[in-house]
Amino acid sequence: MGHRHDLHNNHHQAVDSLVNLFTKANHDLTVVQHRLEKEFQQVYPDHANPMKLVSRIKKIQEELSSLKEQCRELLAAKQDLVDKATMTLVGNRSLLQRLQASTGVPVTSDCDDPAYTNFNQIIDEWTVQVRSRTEDERQESGSEDINQLLFSAIVQGN
Repeated sequence: MGHRHDLHNNHHQAVDSLVNLFTKANHDLTVVQHRLEKEFQQVYPDHANPMKLVSRIKKIQEELSSLKEQCRELLAAKQDLVDKATMTLVGNRSLLQRLQASTGVPVTSDCDDPAYTNFNQIIDEWTVQVRSRTEDERQESGSEDINQLLFSAIVQGN
């Protein structure tokens, strides 16, 4: 019985020693961190403090993936809006042309409709601009998805 009690006490003493060692190490590291912070504050201007820069970089890295996902969601919503606007505009234009034809009024051609021409020109120019910035990616993926091209352009541009 005494031998078992000695093992039990030795076990607790070993664990206690280990806990004390870790507690001391943690305390020492905290002291070193505070000394470095104090020294850096004295040596460097606030915007050049290496500890603050490292902290800012880590925060930016953590937020980057969230920001990319939010960009994807925003661009998907934008593309959905463009698609719906195009579908509505083209549908309404087609109905108007049929109405014009059925009433005997001259049908307005695409080149005689400045609003429709401008709309198509803006969409075409935007698509060309996005494609030109992501030409290599498009060739690699074979993707013609304007939303993905736009996202790539934004990420590469920053």
